[in-house]
Amino acid sequence: MEDWMTGIRELLIDGIEQVNSWWDDALKNLTDEQANWLLPGNTVSIGFNAWHALRTQDDIVNFVLQGRKPTVWMSEGFAERLGLPPVGQGTGMPLEDARKLQVQVAPLREYNQRVKEVTLEFIKNVPLEDLEAIQPIRPLGEMPKWKVLRQVVMTHSFMHLGEVNAIKGAQGMAFGI
Repeated sequence: MEDWMTGIRELLIDGIEQVNSWWDDALKNLTDEQANWLLPGNTVSIGFNAWHALRTQDDIVNFVLQGRKPTVWMSEGFAERLGLPPVGQGTGMPLEDARKLQVQVAPLREYNQRVKEVTLEFIKNVPLEDLEAIQPIRPLGEMPKWKVLRQVVMTHSFMHLGEVNAIKGAQGMAFGI
């Protein structure tokens, strides 16, 4: 079983490195105006998608999987630096409020880098048996911690990167990945 879990750890490390690198690529050449641009309809901005996905990663890795460890968002002052809500990550936010949210690209990219570093540190050092421990995740139910990382952090984030590429395309930009 340990060999299997070692492979899971390696897969998680690779996936986190990829998803956070793709977030940086998606954001690096954007102006704040481009990041906050809105398509008509029931959509949100590139900035909202990035903030939401990165806050989710930070919350899951730190607060949820590590027993209420302070998030990078709070402990390193990113809420204040970005002028965004200190609690929450956009899940369940009314669409009208989500569409009003404005981000600044430079500190959001810094936040992405720090979340990536903290996430990789956790994955590389957590005991393998802890990755197998069952974790309740509302509203998804219970699953092993490794699956929380794969599903709630990585797959969720890749989904939002797809939205970002569609929004970039609507602005006449090339895809970031």
